[in-house]
Amino acid sequence: MTDFKKLEDFDFNGKNVLVRVDLNVPVANGMVTDSTRIERLAPTMSYIIEHGGKPILLSHFGRPKGQVNKDMSLAVVVSGIKQAFGQPVEFVDTDWTDVSAAKDQIAKGAAGTIFVMENTRFHPGEEANDLALAKRMASLGDIYLNDAFSSAHRAHASTEALARELPSGAGRAMEAELSALQAGLGNPKTPVVAIVGGAKVSTKLDLLENLLKKVEGLVIGGGMANTFLHAEGVDVGKSLCEKDLAETARRIYDKSADENCAIILPVDGVVAWHFEANAPHRTYGLEAMDKEGMILDAGEKSIERIKGAIDEAKTVIWNGPLGAFELDPFGHATIEVARYVAERTKQGKLVSVAGGGDTVAALAKAGVVNDFTYVSTAGGAFLEWMEGKPLPGVEALKA
Repeated sequence: MTDFKKLEDFDFNGKNVLVRVDLNVPVANGMVTDSTRIERLAPTMSYIIEHGGKPILLSHFGRPKGQVNKDMSLAVVVSGIKQAFGQPVEFVDTDWTDVSAAKDQIAKGAAGTIFVMENTRFHPGEEANDLALAKRMASLGDIYLNDAFSSAHRAHASTEALARELPSGAGRAMEAELSALQAGLGNPKTPVVAIVGGAKVSTKLDLLENLLKKVEGLVIGGGMANTFLHAEGVDVGKSLCEKDLAETARRIYDKSADENCAIILPVDGVVAWHFEANAPHRTYGLEAMDKEGMILDAGEKSIERIKGAIDEAKTVIWNGPLGAFELDPFGHATIEVARYVAERTKQGKLVSVAGGGDTVAALAKAGVVNDFTYVSTAGGAFLEWMEGKPLPGVEALKA
């Protein structure tokens, strides 16, 4: 996946460099509470500044719906950026209808300064992918870099149209993400095992259909697994189950055989009678599920079965927890399998790529975020990539 320009392909000296980033970070009491997304921009910022360029950051923040809303101003992240990079930072206030004042401010700025533009979504043209707005944005810079994979699935003015107005390329974070994803599904070491969890099959149909064609093993967990078990004739009691999708589940199962993809379902389940933390629970085999209970996690036999599939794999990609991980102790299967994948990765036996909000939270709970080959913080973009869909923000960078 090298059909886009990288930092080394540009001469930044004396240039204004527009960088699409993701500063949509959590904030409380006027302070950034999690600076992970900011810190991931450091390699790109350092490279531009060291090579004589002025970084000008473009980002959305919240959902102001095309109107100026000072509660969603990016001014709030300036102190967090200063802290992360140790560089002077200037906030550039604009409603994006006229950028002449912004141009003047940037022109007067000292070398080494990072400029943070106001929320791109304060103008309705951003989400409409408006060419006129993209041209106004382009007038501020000489080069465009996209370093926000998490926004690459949206065809917005600052992610798609703008990339076509200037010489464009990928920042370091974008480059790292695309390289990791290429190792996960584009050109992976085989066999590949995908772990797909979460509550509902209906939200991941495209994902399952795409994976059948690309992986040798497909582990299905979480509430999704109940729908497949129901389709196989298992009585899942009061478990979350989309019974109307039983036929769809059977079709996916049949297609998996045609694609030589082994679907791996739970063989036992941890059952509780109340959906709450520390609810009384016990493990049942599939043939003896309690009709009054609900399956909230995979059982020990299922965990061992999943570990067996991982032992055979050279690559694991993961999206979605294997149970109600947010409720103790029903995150046990997710944590056990996450730690096993991490251990195999550290031993050099596995390439492991994971992504999605719940998945990252689950890996954090297991204490293994840094032990996977790559963990994507991009939610929607990661899922659409796993579904095999082209991402507008990436397509626009292709030379």
